[in-house]
Amino acid sequence: MTFNGNWKIDRNDNYDKFMEQMGINLVKRKLAAHDNLKITIQQNGDKFAVKESSKFRTLEIDFTLGVTFEYSLADGTELSGSWATEGDMMKGVFIRKDNGKPLTTTRIVQGDELIQSYHYEGVDARRIFKRG
Repeated sequence: MTFNGNWKIDRNDNYDKFMEQMGINLVKRKLAAHDNLKITIQQNGDKFAVKESSKFRTLEIDFTLGVTFEYSLADGTELSGSWATEGDMMKGVFIRKDNGKPLTTTRIVQGDELIQSYHYEGVDARRIFKRG
């Protein structure tokens, strides 16, 4: 239940380079860097309800750990994958539908921060959220 709560974006680390590697154009990258993203996470056992709200869209995702589901990024990139827990960390492994390449995402709570990390094609990035 560590992940439960409301989280607001605080800062990014190498996020522009990650988005560039994902093939996202410059205009969309600049907008995404200032999306004012808020995430609400509710966990009940191995089931999660996640609401993502930004300047550009609101999306609600329900998933069960270990069960594959479909997901679309804000730029329209479609993915298929699942989340699992490894100790105190959530790890998501997703495959892009357009090119078959993997995108790995992790979430971990440290103090009052939710750190969401991404790895794609040799590029790592982080988005750090504050509880609130």
